[in-house]
Amino acid sequence: MKLLLLAALAGALAVASPALACTRHPSQGALEAALICPTCHTPLDESDSPIAQQMKAYIRKHIALGWTDCRIEQGLVAQLGPGVMGVPGTHGFDLLAWLLPLAGIGAGAVAVAAGAWAWSRNRAAAASPAAGPALDPALERRVDDALARYDG
Repeated sequence: MKLLLLAALAGALAVASPALACTRHPSQGALEAALICPTCHTPLDESDSPIAQQMKAYIRKHIALGWTDCRIEQGLVAQLGPGVMGVPGTHGFDLLAWLLPLAGIGAGAVAVAAGAWAWSRNRAAAASPAAGPALDPALERRVDDALARYDG
């Protein structure tokens, strides 16, 4: 079970790693959607605050200079702090923001599987007929006669 969970986690990280790579020719819109305005705490592409205008000008200038999106983001983080990033980092304490939801989904799946297994076991045990005491031969004959009259 642990090996399966470890393999799933490794697969998720392998799939996510290309998405975390830097873009050589970033677009203004993509960067603005990924960043947060530090004053109004909305995505940069939805903000018109003065600091948001300065950040947009910074992005536009550095795209023209040929910077990657990672370098532009690092510059903004250096100037304004990590609060401008729209998503948490992928190392250190910030990694918990990525791992805890995956762990919660895994724990939920295990709980559902365990519940289904227990439910199916209890259902199978309840479905098997219980061997009760045998009927008295005279009573069994009376039941058979009564059933024969109704079938008749």
